[in-house]
Amino acid sequence: MSTVTVTLPDGSTLEMESGSTVEDVAYEIGPGLGKDTVAGVVDGDLVDKHTPIETDVTLEIVTESSEEYLDVLRHSAAHVFAQALQREFPQATLTIGPWTDDGFYYDITGVDLDEDDLETISEEAQAIIAEDYDIERELVDREAAFERYEDNPFKQDILETEAAGEDPVSFYTQGEFYDLCQGPHVESTGEIGGFALLEISAAFWRGEEDNETLTRVYGTAFPTEDELDEFLENRRKAKERDHRKIGQEMDLFSIDDTTGPGLPLYEPNGKKILNELSDYVAGLNRDAGYDEVETPHVFRTELWKKSGHYENYVDDMFLLDVNDEEYGLKPMNCPGHATIFDQKSWSYRDLPVRYFEDGKVYRKEQRGELSGLSRTWAFTIDDGHLFVRPDQIETEVLAIMDIILDTLDTFNLDYTVQFATRPEKSVGGDEIWEKAESQLEAVLEGQDIDYVVEEGDGAFYGPKIDFAFEDALGRHWDGPTVQLDFNMPERFDLTYTGEDNEDHRPVIIHRALFGSYERFFMVLTEHYNGKFPPWLAPEQVRILPVSDDNIPYCEEIADELGDVRVEIEDRSWTVGRKIQQAHDDRVPYMLIIGDNEEDDGTISVRDRKENEEKDVDLGEFRDHLHTEIDQKRTAVTFFAGR
Repeated sequence: MSTVTVTLPDGSTLEMESGSTVEDVAYEIGPGLGKDTVAGVVDGDLVDKHTPIETDVTLEIVTESSEEYLDVLRHSAAHVFAQALQREFPQATLTIGPWTDDGFYYDITGVDLDEDDLETISEEAQAIIAEDYDIERELVDREAAFERYEDNPFKQDILETEAAGEDPVSFYTQGEFYDLCQGPHVESTGEIGGFALLEISAAFWRGEEDNETLTRVYGTAFPTEDELDEFLENRRKAKERDHRKIGQEMDLFSIDDTTGPGLPLYEPNGKKILNELSDYVAGLNRDAGYDEVETPHVFRTELWKKSGHYENYVDDMFLLDVNDEEYGLKPMNCPGHATIFDQKSWSYRDLPVRYFEDGKVYRKEQRGELSGLSRTWAFTIDDGHLFVRPDQIETEVLAIMDIILDTLDTFNLDYTVQFATRPEKSVGGDEIWEKAESQLEAVLEGQDIDYVVEEGDGAFYGPKIDFAFEDALGRHWDGPTVQLDFNMPERFDLTYTGEDNEDHRPVIIHRALFGSYERFFMVLTEHYNGKFPPWLAPEQVRILPVSDDNIPYCEEIADELGDVRVEIEDRSWTVGRKIQQAHDDRVPYMLIIGDNEEDDGTISVRDRKENEEKDVDLGEFRDHLHTEIDQKRTAVTFFAGR
């Protein structure tokens, strides 16, 4: 019998007979671990504990204390939903039901569901959980599997694609229910302590818009009810902070069906915030020695073939036929910047060359994946590309990371760091990738930064360091990035003249401080709950005259405040209503002006935290406000220490 080498997380190895299962390995380590085994992670993939091991692998045993256990539990919860659905609606046709980061979904057809139906299905699901059915793996020969699904073309499609060549194929059963599935699953339905169905949406089979439209039901599950309650409370808070809701309330942006999905329209208030963000980034770039460039929105696809984007991104590109030539809206800015660099000759003394651009890019996401500003067809990247000598990589990456950390501190955002390595779909040879990955990781190690390795999550042209924002609700969002690229300089034949008068190849460093304006705008809107820092707020001060007679004095005050974004509330409302509206509009400061203030030449100041003070000197308030804005403080602070 041949043997295989199993490498465990601590680096130790076991020699096992070929065909041994994940569970067999666990029992070899110890009977307690074998008994507690729920699943395994083989070479990074979560698999059933009965999965045979037939080659040398890395293996992590999954137990109830593992992070992956929640994924396994939620996969089983998806089956509980499907079983409950078929009990209540036997005519429903099942397609797929995977776990997700927040729970699970199951795509179905053959039945129209509404919120009342979800409640009915949820009650039946709770009964299935209470019945504590064993969840058992069953191997079924292919012919019998096709017979089981003679009326389900979706499951037949899976048998002909993902399960092609498998005989027998894997099913999981619980009570009367069975489902074609690779697993893994928990031992029984009773392990699901907290279960909830969340919402309904539309989806397409295989994610392709030309395929059948399906109904997608989202749900979640946890080991305990307490954990579920905490999740649902955080979800409620997230709905209150939803940037789409706040964007409508504050007139920040809109996405109109007539203009097209995933194409945001920024209203005046939203554009004011974007301008502040853009000015902030431009200042950082200029201080760091970047030159601003601009590239068009569309290029001949010859450019994208040269850069490698065409072969890797063509399915996500918007392509145009212009006079029998193919053009494409740009999915990235880097090929344009590389072309600018290539327009002249460079000496080693000229490097690094640093370009930046607020560049609009376009990516054809599936319509079902579009969501407000978090995922769009058109978005703007605060892009930067550095053309450097190999000996300058560490210095330049460190400088970029310093700017990124300053940016995160400015917005008072916590973050996590990931080091992303070579993806399966990539360009360039092994030697280039190994060199790029080792240099980038060396920078992280040298700075003693906590990070996690994301295997296979790099860009197709090089590895990267990603920073993820953590917002006020503890959610993580993609943000700044630093990417090392040895491939594009080769593809564009970029050179500089070295000290030896020979041609040498530069290295490109891709970097963004926000990631994209749209995603960052969304993060800030939800993080601050629309209560933007005074320097970002579309309206920084609102002046509330007690009567129309006070409006001329209010206009004098507005002039005195200088370039502050200020509005005068001149509608014939009561002062109370004016204050309430300003609070609803999340304005940082309100100045209440009546006869007393006008007679004394003072102002009454109120902030959105409901602090208030009368008889304030206008000059004192103006100076404080300007300081607050110039220092980019994240909160209103006029009353701090008063």
